[in-house]
Amino acid sequence: MEEEILSGAVGPLLCWYREHRRDLPWRKERTFYSVLLSELMLQQTRVEAVKERYTRFLERFPTVESLAAASEDEVLKNWEGLGYYSRARNLHKAAKIIAERGEPRTWVGVRALPGVGDYTAGAISSIALGLKEPAVDGNVLRILTRLLADGRNIDESTAKKHFSDLLRKVYPPETADFTEALMELGAIVCVPNGPPMCGACPWESCCKAHLAGREGEFPVREKKKPRRRETLDVFIFRAGDRYALRKRGAGLLNGLWEFPNSPAGGEIPCGKVLEKKCAKHIFTHVEWQMTGYLIEAEEDPQYIWATASEIRERFAIPSAFKAFMEWIK
Repeated sequence: MEEEILSGAVGPLLCWYREHRRDLPWRKERTFYSVLLSELMLQQTRVEAVKERYTRFLERFPTVESLAAASEDEVLKNWEGLGYYSRARNLHKAAKIIAERGEPRTWVGVRALPGVGDYTAGAISSIALGLKEPAVDGNVLRILTRLLADGRNIDESTAKKHFSDLLRKVYPPETADFTEALMELGAIVCVPNGPPMCGACPWESCCKAHLAGREGEFPVREKKKPRRRETLDVFIFRAGDRYALRKRGAGLLNGLWEFPNSPAGGEIPCGKVLEKKCAKHIFTHVEWQMTGYLIEAEEDPQYIWATASEIRERFAIPSAFKAFMEWIK
């Protein structure tokens, strides 16, 4: 029954997508490199935040070979503001592999690239390679559980496998359009936050949850754990026209440049405090509550010291510290 319902829903979805799809820069071409880049950029990041950065990144690194030849610091600088910088490092590693060995042509080969999980491998395989390999994420799980009124817990790995297997049975020859249509429906109609816009949905007449008035019951998932909170003191040391930076070690934001900081409540370093302000930054699993201090200081050799223009041009500063960049003049 599920296969029959989904099979009948393929045609209306493709027709809807071709009429209503958004004009997004990564849809203008479907090369392996462009799809790999867009999919890694879009992981846990809003479409609006990616659009301009995708175009700018391609202007700087128009080919996989140009990206492979770049330094890691240069790649991170051009990724600045997108967050989740491990994606940039994985993209850089993948570019080097592709430049040396060529593009993989199977799902298994794509899945073996750094930073590529099952979803991303499915997206690249279906969009760039024309393979009938689904890309099943939260958006796709939401629309399918509503279409089929399926009450299984989507946070369990068996749910993703079930729907992936089901999609493989109904994939049309237009693999790229179908994969993007599933994504699009979940992004702009059967939305994650707020009620679904069923009147604009191509599945309105066949969606079991809608026909039963039960849209809000799906998808079923586990309750999220509360986000951990950390408090930090952030020190913007200024000596003349230069500011102190240091490189982060292993863990969150590994390898990026940051302003010196420490757990809140410790001793404020020596120097004249010129300004003070509070800010916060929310990551997926942790929230930083920060108190920043602009401090007039003498240069300390334990830090790298750079001018405002050098910081903006050469150093990748995480957006977590964006609130304090107004002091960098």
